[in-house]
Amino acid sequence: MIDFRYHLVSIVAIFLALALGIVLGSTTLSDSVSDTLRQQANSAAKTAQQARLAQRDLQHRVNGQEQFTNVLSPQLVANRLKGQSVVLIETPGAGNDSIEQVSELAKNAGAAVTGRVTIQKKLLDDDQQTTVDELSTQLKADEVTFPADASPYDKAGAVLANALVTKDPAKSGREDAVGGAVLNGFKEAGYVTTSGKPGQHATLAVMVAPAAPYAYDGGDTDNKALISLAAALDAAGRGTVVGGPPTSAQEGGLIAALRDSDAGDSVSTVDVVDTPSGQVVTILALQEEIGGKSGQYGTGAGVSGYLPSPAPTAGKNG
Repeated sequence: MIDFRYHLVSIVAIFLALALGIVLGSTTLSDSVSDTLRQQANSAAKTAQQARLAQRDLQHRVNGQEQFTNVLSPQLVANRLKGQSVVLIETPGAGNDSIEQVSELAKNAGAAVTGRVTIQKKLLDDDQQTTVDELSTQLKADEVTFPADASPYDKAGAVLANALVTKDPAKSGREDAVGGAVLNGFKEAGYVTTSGKPGQHATLAVMVAPAAPYAYDGGDTDNKALISLAAALDAAGRGTVVGGPPTSAQEGGLIAALRDSDAGDSVSTVDVVDTPSGQVVTILALQEEIGGKSGQYGTGAGVSGYLPSPAPTAGKNG
């Protein structure tokens, strides 16, 4: 807002200065008119300078707050996820920096990070739905059931979630042949890539949303496909948080779509995950998920607050 006002006032000042030059070059206007225009031009220039100084002051404050959070983040999250494990899900168009920072902060919180699954755009292509359906049915474990009205992406979400997360402490940290076959099948189809050992069955999942909304035709369907995966991860494990930048909470963004869906009642979201404070909020949201609570956090539409309130107690993770 300050940026826009500064540019607007600057433009006004330029036009006033031009008008003043025309007036000064004319013998038909009185000196009083020239004085009035000169005063208006000086006032506009002063307002522009004040706006520039206010913008600089605000930016310094924001930088200071983020530096404060960044320095203290490891202490703020210490032991909040002790004994838990986290798998990271990268969606097409997600920012890699946020994923890396959340990963490090999860480790600071005492969790193990099993690995990362990167969803490829091919999985979301309309012409792949039949293949996705057939592959998911083929790879389905015996303990996985599909509702009668399950879409291809509902099925894919359930199959992938069973391979990546668990509520069973005895299964956590262990890979199995069935889960390995699922990940290999989706990799060979070109639907995902992996790093680390995501098949070790984490207890928690963090999905990082695309930085820009899917504005193309079919973007709503792509969001629904990712929401199906997030909901399946939440149901199969101890909790899932979807994080993204503020743009992800705007119209067409994944977080905006998730908050408007049935999954919004169970999957937590954080729409400021691109900031140090937002990354801390993501850890707090995971801790809340362990305790059976979900929430919508950040600055966008539909949030209950910037962070959980009251904040969960450090070291108490259910």
